[in-house]
Amino acid sequence: MSLRITPLIDPERALSWHRLAWLASASGGAPAGAAFLRLFTTPGQRHLAELQLDVHAAERRAGVGSGLLERAVTAARDDGRRCVIAQADPGSPGQGFLAARGFREVLTLVHSRLPLAEADPAALTAIAGRPHAGYRLTEWDGTVPDDRAAAFAASRSAMDDMPVGDTDYGTVDWDVDRVRAAGEAIARRGDLLHTIAVVDESDGALAGFTELVVPGNGTGDGQHYGTGVLPGHRGRGLGLWMKAASILHARRRHPRLSGLLTDTAEENAPMLAINGALGYVLTHTVVQYQLDL
Repeated sequence: MSLRITPLIDPERALSWHRLAWLASASGGAPAGAAFLRLFTTPGQRHLAELQLDVHAAERRAGVGSGLLERAVTAARDDGRRCVIAQADPGSPGQGFLAARGFREVLTLVHSRLPLAEADPAALTAIAGRPHAGYRLTEWDGTVPDDRAAAFAASRSAMDDMPVGDTDYGTVDWDVDRVRAAGEAIARRGDLLHTIAVVDESDGALAGFTELVVPGNGTGDGQHYGTGVLPGHRGRGLGLWMKAASILHARRRHPRLSGLLTDTAEENAPMLAINGALGYVLTHTVVQYQLDL
């Protein structure tokens, strides 16, 4: 098979990363596959690249994936990256492809969904309404307000120790500019961000947060983004409290929403327990692989 691989210009650029892209074309110019390489640009993650590679089913085992992978890995090395991560479904052609080319398994992600029509509003209301001495909930829509920005940026460290398996993930430093940029990026694409946080009433700091992103038209499935509780406040039910309140907000604000999606590292037993208590049902798992350069 005659294969042509063309570099593409990807206009999408974020505060913390940019992407390279390639299109593989078969004889006659028909698209056969594509690869995207996300290059992280923040100081704690400049060693890391993330690969998304797709090959049309009819063009597999013809060298398309290998050709795209070679371009992406070469670009990552040329940019001084230490490793490339990629994901594949268990038992899929992608899993065998990555394993055969030197990628090693580093993490399993558990994907779950809460069908909102089956959620128990009475149970959720009881959880969300349960008092937690010394704490209260606060919330906002969209980008964090100025008067909460510094406290919210500080609270993001609640996710610094989240389980990442053997992934060479690096560190993510959140400051006010970054939390604002993240909220603005969601708004630009037309989605709706809602954040619920726990306030420590002893000093007004935020002890934890949970984020939910909903399609702009309020239909389909929403997606949980970050959820975390700072180490000194764990073991008090704050994660369950926030997430129950977030579900109730979604039901109330977006009555046409079908469900809520979440993904959690298989090693993150506390968050898996929270999801189970709230009625989330396993949909599938995804395996993350890493190639060390």
